[in-house]
Amino acid sequence: MKIAFLSHLDLNLYLFRLPIMVELIKRGHTVYAVCPRGEKFDEFKKYGVIALEYKILRKSLNPFKELKTIRNIYHVIKPLELDILHNFTVKPNIYGSISGHLAKVKTVVNSVTGMGSFFIQESAKAKTVRGVIEKLYKEANKKASYVIFQNSDDMKYFIDKSLLKKEQAVLIKSSGIDSQKFDITKIEDKKINNLKNELGIKQDELVILMVARAIWDKGVKEYYESAKILSEKFPHAKFLYVGDTDDGNHSCANAEFLSSSNVIWLGHRDDIPELTALSDIYVLPSYREGVPRTLLEAASMSKPIVTTDAVGCREVVEDAYNGFLVKVKDSNDLACGVEKLIEDASLREIMGKNGRIKVLKEFDVAIVVSKYMEVYEKII
Repeated sequence: MKIAFLSHLDLNLYLFRLPIMVELIKRGHTVYAVCPRGEKFDEFKKYGVIALEYKILRKSLNPFKELKTIRNIYHVIKPLELDILHNFTVKPNIYGSISGHLAKVKTVVNSVTGMGSFFIQESAKAKTVRGVIEKLYKEANKKASYVIFQNSDDMKYFIDKSLLKKEQAVLIKSSGIDSQKFDITKIEDKKINNLKNELGIKQDELVILMVARAIWDKGVKEYYESAKILSEKFPHAKFLYVGDTDDGNHSCANAEFLSSSNVIWLGHRDDIPELTALSDIYVLPSYREGVPRTLLEAASMSKPIVTTDAVGCREVVEDAYNGFLVKVKDSNDLACGVEKLIEDASLREIMGKNGRIKVLKEFDVAIVVSKYMEVYEKII
């Protein structure tokens, strides 16, 4: 079979879909990555994946420019005579379904990996755009055989809103995590100690870590406010934040805010496994997610987690089992959850171990890939 994976970012396919692609190639299928050219575009060929470029304006809401994107996708996939077109994220789901239908692709599969900021915000603009997205999704899903969801809340939302037929919906939690890479026992103590020295962290200090894009919907403001509350009470607690700014995004925290607190802002980092190993407590106060990769990384590294009782986040954390679920947009409740873990080392250890068990049972990449294979086998 010939199978194409469509996304608005080459990085999205490379980081989250590559294990699925590789497994399909092992099974004798031809696999394409259809995406705009970015830093990972040329990396696909190392794995036997054929990368094909199309143009898209990610932030555009101009209908004429969007029609041009649909045409661009169509011209790329039409000559391939695909058996399956698998789309990921909002625009590719919608535009890929239309392009796939026009190109007479035999089977279209959509994957809803999250709903985006328009499903979080309640401004007039957000409500208007949300309504348009829902109508477009309803039409797009008519052309899809299956729609895969990463969490049960999003799946229920689509079914309740009649954006698809119930029999189309498939739940595959997350994109999976490489539990061998994110394994605390694989990180050398020397690396952790060197990192502590680099960051000026003393051996007896407790480290709280958050890793996320620097946008408000990730709960950046609440993290900084909770850090201020707790730093006064626990001076030995050090708060780290890893995440870069995006000046073109109106929802992004600016550098002035990120630098104006007792939180140590590290910007973009490539040593996430080592930083996670360094931490004692992991925090993500997000307002809504698909299934957050960073929480899977932390749980896989046996770290106790404090996150919000929000869509996506509660798929990874069971309250009082491998972490605490706190109220969304509530800095005080967030601080209370973190405080419980600061004060109890044995609880941190127990919850960390439970998190690792949960990942190995539910979220290991091998498990997730096998579930995708089941979907493809049904199509075959």
